[in-house]
Amino acid sequence: MLLINNFVALFMESAPWLMLGLTVAGMMKVLVPSQLMAKHLGKPGPMATIKAALFGAPLPLCSCGVIPAALGLRRSGASKAATTSFLISTPETGVDSISISHAMLGPFMAIIRPIAAITSAITAGLLVGKENSIPASASHQPAEACCASKTLEPEPCCSSQKAEIKQLNAVDKLIEGLRFTYIDLVRDIALWLVIGLGFAALIKTYVPNEFLLQWGDGFLAFVVMALVGVPMYICATASTPIAAGLLFSGVSPGATLVFMLVGPATNLATMGLVKTELGNRTLAIYLLSVVAVGFAFGYLTNYLVALWDMDFLVQAQHAHEMVNTPLVYGTSILLAGLMVYGLAGKILPRNS
Repeated sequence: MLLINNFVALFMESAPWLMLGLTVAGMMKVLVPSQLMAKHLGKPGPMATIKAALFGAPLPLCSCGVIPAALGLRRSGASKAATTSFLISTPETGVDSISISHAMLGPFMAIIRPIAAITSAITAGLLVGKENSIPASASHQPAEACCASKTLEPEPCCSSQKAEIKQLNAVDKLIEGLRFTYIDLVRDIALWLVIGLGFAALIKTYVPNEFLLQWGDGFLAFVVMALVGVPMYICATASTPIAAGLLFSGVSPGATLVFMLVGPATNLATMGLVKTELGNRTLAIYLLSVVAVGFAFGYLTNYLVALWDMDFLVQAQHAHEMVNTPLVYGTSILLAGLMVYGLAGKILPRNS
């Protein structure tokens, strides 16, 4: 019974902030067309890498969703450096994961997490750019690859259908964006979110602080969190409740941050894509950058936490107090309904 109570409590704590993040994500889906990104990311040089990291950081795409998005960008002319940068920053953070980080971990983690994600993405992209100075082939120019980028954008971009796309008014675009987040995105993250909350509830219920404290708060703890995170197939949003469970059970804030950065950015599917599309050297740089920057920010986090004597339990409690009870119940019911609908769509056969 205690396990169920802890699960429900964690779910209700995160629901208002997650719904806020999903709403913002839907608005961004409407306002940021994929063709605009492809146009800016196709040019060689560090600016494309920086833009890719900044473009990708707020986007509501998880570990699985970023793969077709990155392929679309690459086919539309994005350089290897920009594609690498996008592949790292997009799954490591997002408006939805930032909001739930604020709710479950406090404002400090909600701020340093995207900063670390963008830094690791830019670092990897710049290193790949140095390693691959030859620009993309002519077959990857944006002007000739309109339809090849449709993996990033649900709407077709072929010329025969451009007129229909232009006729969409603001209301239709808004509905389309909200449908993407509340239906498609929730369906993608629902299972992992349940797993993440369940894991956090298990830690909170059964794992004593002394068990996790044995790893310490230095290099060994970082290595353990990296080894746990690398093979996991989990998005930034679903990794947050797991991170909260680890943090409040004794894992250092720096090691917790390492897990939140490495877990979403590295998994077998993403690494396979990087190796196939960008090469073995790029894959090595990709992994090294994610882990090394994660460790650096882990040490920085532990230093700042000690310097400013932070209490994450108090920070999280302040975030909870910002949301009133009716809103908590309403968003929890709405989110639960959306998750059940999304999971049912995955399990039940669809009518053709």
